[in-house]
Amino acid sequence: MRIEVDLDLCQGHGMCEMEAPGIFEARRDHVEILEPEPDESRRAEVEAAVQYCPTQALRIIEDDQP
Repeated sequence: MRIEVDLDLCQGHGMCEMEAPGIFEARRDHVEILEPEPDESRRAEVEAAVQYCPTQALRIIEDDQP
């Protein structure tokens, strides 16, 4: 899996960092993805981060998708 962020939507609320620390780091107005291709063992955290993003700026790209 790979994580992508739409920086036009991201406002840096930090919900993703709270759900998946070490993968995301909230900045003043955007998020930085520290680990864009996390291990499968962190899937639940990443899915929660995507789900709870208030602006829906995050998405998961599966390995078999372009």
